[in-house]
Amino acid sequence: MSNFISDKTIAAISTAQGEGGIGVIRISGEQAVAIGDKVFCGVNGKKLSSMKGYTAAFGKIVNQDNKEVDEAVALVFKAPHSYTGEDVVELSCHGGVFITQQVLRAVFEAGAVPAQAGEFTKRAFLNGKIDLTEAEAVIDIISAKSRIAARAALFVKDGVVRRKIDEIKESLLSLTAHLSAWADYPEEDIAEVSDDMILDVCNNAQNQLQKLLDTYDSGQAVKQGIDTVIAGRPNVGKSTLMNLLAGCDKSIVTDIPGTTRDVVEDTVLVGDVILKLSDTAGLHDTNDMVEKIGVDRARKRLEQCRLLLAVFDNSSELDDEDLNLLNLASDIPTIAIINKSDLPQKLDVELIKSKVNKVIFTSAANGEGKDEITSAVAEIAGTSNLNPSDGILSNERQRIAVSNALKSVDEAKSAVKCGLTYDAITVSLEDAISELLELTGEKTSDEVIDRVFHNFCVGK
Repeated sequence: MSNFISDKTIAAISTAQGEGGIGVIRISGEQAVAIGDKVFCGVNGKKLSSMKGYTAAFGKIVNQDNKEVDEAVALVFKAPHSYTGEDVVELSCHGGVFITQQVLRAVFEAGAVPAQAGEFTKRAFLNGKIDLTEAEAVIDIISAKSRIAARAALFVKDGVVRRKIDEIKESLLSLTAHLSAWADYPEEDIAEVSDDMILDVCNNAQNQLQKLLDTYDSGQAVKQGIDTVIAGRPNVGKSTLMNLLAGCDKSIVTDIPGTTRDVVEDTVLVGDVILKLSDTAGLHDTNDMVEKIGVDRARKRLEQCRLLLAVFDNSSELDDEDLNLLNLASDIPTIAIINKSDLPQKLDVELIKSKVNKVIFTSAANGEGKDEITSAVAEIAGTSNLNPSDGILSNERQRIAVSNALKSVDEAKSAVKCGLTYDAITVSLEDAISELLELTGEKTSDEVIDRVFHNFCVGK
């Protein structure tokens, strides 16, 4: 890894752009305190350079013409005990686009340079304050859209995934070191390596890696959401269900079949799972050209979705469109929703149950059934048993690294069972270790690092 830390002192606005109570300008680098002293005048006349770390002072911000810009509180953090591992000064001024920009301009005039996207966190990584999984968790905390997503990201930021990876990595390193020593120094008094010992270590690593890998899909459900389609024939209550889940009148609801002529979309939180909902036109044949476009779009969405909420009318018998929807449901994770459960039943529910595992009775118009839908969604998404404190893989980069490490461990086990030499086994184990080192960022390319931090906002 050849990424190096620039000797330039960087600065950026670390709070959201807009009106607010305060705006924070962060300065990090060797000259952070000296630059802070050029723009900040404490009311007590005390210089920031004379302050201890983790202390604050109240004063005024002045520009290079010595004109007052704003009042501010200056916080001083001394290396290495700061977010970035460098000297850091944070200036908290009044919030607002104009004022924060003026304070930032004064900081630039005093010698700082603009921070790049994610550069503060990147410096924290390069200074050994956090590993790459913990750095990626920072952006997950910022972008979290649910309680469980925020908690999961916080646990990863606190190092839960890194500790699991370190444990697996150390066991594989110890094994490869033992294999190498036993092969290279046969005359030394080194404990003989047995196939059973190798398989025990590999089995343990395999189990732990698989557990981590199993968290990916459920983690994505709480973090990114699931593309979900509400489908059914006209007038079964799709739009009413959409409004029930969205908590507002997103779709037009009438007793007239074919009211929904296009795909209506919304992102809703159902329990701890984000659903990217699409309320589609009723699936049926029609001569209305506009309605036909909506039906065609509905069928296309069905082919692409990852979860289907198939809605049926409890008060009506199954028709051809219902049966076609049931056939589609066999290829997609599906929750069958029997709507209008408050009306006399004419629907062949047993046939639906024979096709779909999850069947729920609702009366969307009366607001009934949402809790049952929430539980079913959690079970299908895998979040019902998701424990954020166990740590989850949060992105495709991490998933690929764990998957590749698992594959290499499997290859090592196969090599043992096939009676291959310990040199061949060691090669597979070293490949697994290399993948884990790349996961944590201990051994990775500049390109990977730059790609990770490119997704960050400026100021973090």
